[in-house]
Amino acid sequence: MKNAYSLPCNIAQTLNLIGDKWSLLILHRLLTGRGTFKELLDGLEGIPTNLLSQRLKTLEDDGLVRSELYQEHPPRYRYTLTESGADLEDVFNALVLWGGNHLTTCYKKLVHEACGHPVEHLYYCPHCRSTVGSDELGVREAGGQSAKEAQRHGQ
Repeated sequence: MKNAYSLPCNIAQTLNLIGDKWSLLILHRLLTGRGTFKELLDGLEGIPTNLLSQRLKTLEDDGLVRSELYQEHPPRYRYTLTESGADLEDVFNALVLWGGNHLTTCYKKLVHEACGHPVEHLYYCPHCRSTVGSDELGVREAGGQSAKEAQRHGQ
């Protein structure tokens, strides 16, 4: 799926990196500490070995995963997330929350470890030091103007 989308859109460009079948599940397994090829293969029932190898190579080339040789004969590697790969944790948490609200059968829930109760997703503005409601969010072009402002000015 490499560079399947040429749209000037963060979502499209992110999907170019993680939108292949199995990629998110591989990244999630790595996030939970399963880093050897065998651990990945055992935890991802149904993925062919050649596809797992190819996905790991692609994720490594894209800077989301790194590999480290831990056995020379035969060569075996341990895979870990890079900083940008680990930053996907919020995406995984958002998917768990979404699934809890919309899946017919919910398998997991995101909870506060200290009390065991479900958590909610909140947005925070560090500039204002306040929680931001979803009705207060805006998406802006990287140049600065929000989509609403551009529309008002006929752009």
